[in-house]
Amino acid sequence: MMRMQVVAVLALVSVACVPLAAQQRDTLLLLRPMAVWDGVTDAPHSGWTVLVRGNQIAAVGAAATIGSPPGATIIDLPGTTLLPGLIEGHSHLFLHPYNEAQWNDQVLKESLTLRIARATMHARATLMAGFTTVRDLGTEGAGYADVGLKQAINEGIIPGPRMIVVTRAIVATGSYAPKRFQFSFEPSQGAEEANGPEDVIRVTRDQIAHGADWVKVYADYGWGPNGETRPTFSEAELRAMVETARSSGRAVVAHATTPEGMTRAINAGVETIEHGDNGTPEVFALMKTRGVALCPTLAAGDATRQYAGWKKGIDPEPSSITGKRRTFKMALDAGVTICNGSDVGVFTHGDDAREIEMLVDYGMTPVAALKAATSVDARLFHMENRIGSVQTGLWADLIAVDGDPTKDISKVRSANVQFVMKGGMVYKRP
Repeated sequence: MMRMQVVAVLALVSVACVPLAAQQRDTLLLLRPMAVWDGVTDAPHSGWTVLVRGNQIAAVGAAATIGSPPGATIIDLPGTTLLPGLIEGHSHLFLHPYNEAQWNDQVLKESLTLRIARATMHARATLMAGFTTVRDLGTEGAGYADVGLKQAINEGIIPGPRMIVVTRAIVATGSYAPKRFQFSFEPSQGAEEANGPEDVIRVTRDQIAHGADWVKVYADYGWGPNGETRPTFSEAELRAMVETARSSGRAVVAHATTPEGMTRAINAGVETIEHGDNGTPEVFALMKTRGVALCPTLAAGDATRQYAGWKKGIDPEPSSITGKRRTFKMALDAGVTICNGSDVGVFTHGDDAREIEMLVDYGMTPVAALKAATSVDARLFHMENRIGSVQTGLWADLIAVDGDPTKDISKVRSANVQFVMKGGMVYKRP
């Protein structure tokens, strides 16, 4: 019943952003940019074109080789680089910036209908900024509404990116928020509580039943005696969660910022660690050995410090920012795979490229950061045979940006995104 209600609300609040032209399954589109960056190589290919048939890439290569097939509609994109649609690895479509409303107020005071309306607009902004896929890591008090949002996008009711959803996320009782102060009633919680291996198994299965594509766990949180961050679940509990999810063909992602919380999650078999603020060389070496990726969410900390009064570029960097630079370098030095994910929702949806720019600012090359946001994220999310690179047979998720982003990473900013295609449908063009 709830899923039907969510879809109904989405239909009512949807703002028009339909594909620019109705397309049949066998429609041919020939895209002619200045160059094509395929998501895999280090440099764009000048003079390449891409032929799209229906929802798939039919051919990619030198213009002279592909030619101009009969019946193809030509879309000229002069001065642009065509690349795979960008992937956001850590999104919260049901949150809006914390300088507009604190997290507690969003969870406790905003109605589900209002939050769905916001999420609908956030999905549109994300797509129009060139992000054609998002891994949305928790509705933060909005129940299973992400499943309905995903369904509405897939059915063409509203525009938005492809969604990988986790529904409510899993937390240990008493560790998350909103905090309990008045025990005569139970306040709404931003995630689902579980306790002990058996209960963890039950909750994991229940989230899968409600439509979770991945399972998210908070492996540590600020619930220590003085509010300090401490591990939440035991390694045995985390293993039970991972084994349950894995038996259904799903992976687990862990919020973790402490060395112990990260270590327990890594040993339990999670596939990505979110944040990792206080990781150590030893922890990152373990991540490298176990093949666990780091989603550093650099942009979120940058945003919250500015909300707190830091004047970026004027004031000295806060210790939290300096520390984040240090731990991110540790991860790079250890050879840990970097997932592009920003924790957008903490800041404005549609500004997701902020994370890609910060990956470069913190030590990655522009090409490495672009790969993190395309082919690497696609592989981490087990979708490399569908998205993440410009290859024949993959889904036609393609964007074009001004200039060459492999030389100037700022070219991925939303203002420079000139063309957006998802599944062969054009949503934005010059």
